[in-house]
Amino acid sequence: MEHFKKIFQKLLFPGLALIIISVPISAALLVYIFVFGHENSPAAYLSYVFSAYSLMILCAWIAKNARKAKKNIQSAIHKNKFVHRYLTDIPFKMQVSLYFSLGINLLYAVMKLFYGVYYRSVWFGTLAVYYVMLAVLRFLLLHHSSKNALGKNRILELKRYRLCGVILMLMNIALSGVVILAVRKNEGFEYAGYLIYVMAMYAFYNVCTAVQDVAKYRKYNSPVMSAAKGVKLAAALVSMLSLETAMLTQFDEGKGPEFRQSMTGITGRCVCLIILVMAVSMIIHSSKQLQKNGIL
Repeated sequence: MEHFKKIFQKLLFPGLALIIISVPISAALLVYIFVFGHENSPAAYLSYVFSAYSLMILCAWIAKNARKAKKNIQSAIHKNKFVHRYLTDIPFKMQVSLYFSLGINLLYAVMKLFYGVYYRSVWFGTLAVYYVMLAVLRFLLLHHSSKNALGKNRILELKRYRLCGVILMLMNIALSGVVILAVRKNEGFEYAGYLIYVMAMYAFYNVCTAVQDVAKYRKYNSPVMSAAKGVKLAAALVSMLSLETAMLTQFDEGKGPEFRQSMTGITGRCVCLIILVMAVSMIIHSSKQLQKNGIL
């Protein structure tokens, strides 16, 4: 029994050199078989068996060494002081995220402003203003986090949390106006080439990570952290709305302006409602917490 076990181990793990050689050989054999039409020849069946074996030993080697490789990669990453701090220090990670998102916000604002001037579009101009306001919100949170340790002064953080809720609610009124304008004017934008797919992936990634972060950062008991993630979610939702108008313009397929207006209106209402609920809950929650501490 032990003898067969050793044979099986040798067959499954023949060594890295043999694995490296077997992969291109099996690939070359399969190319030869299919290009020259030898699918039903005896050589084809031998190449199929050899290719299956090559794939099996490659997968076995990856499975065996994956955990070790992961540990080595983690060890190498954590040797960098900045990366180690980013991965282990949550407040520092949030600060870096705020700096990055502030930069992205300003970039979006400049881009929308450029489109607004170039195409003489009120839709893009108002979106630019909205992104500028989001950047202001992030700057307020960044200013607080750079001067105060997160989670230490809860009263001050609750006040900043409530202020963000109030600003978000006022901005939501402006966003509602933007949606009404987009529906009435039936405006959109067509991205050049495959850029729309890049923008789509970025927008979906933003929404997914924003929703995850809103739930994840609750446990740190820092209202400023929660506010930062709430602002991130609002920005991601507006990006999705902006992306939808572009996609409806670029992939119209003869459905007409009524369909585009209807879809923009539905999505716009949903985005405005989500942000409104979030802003109101931020104001109510922070006000209740402040009242418990005897502060209005």
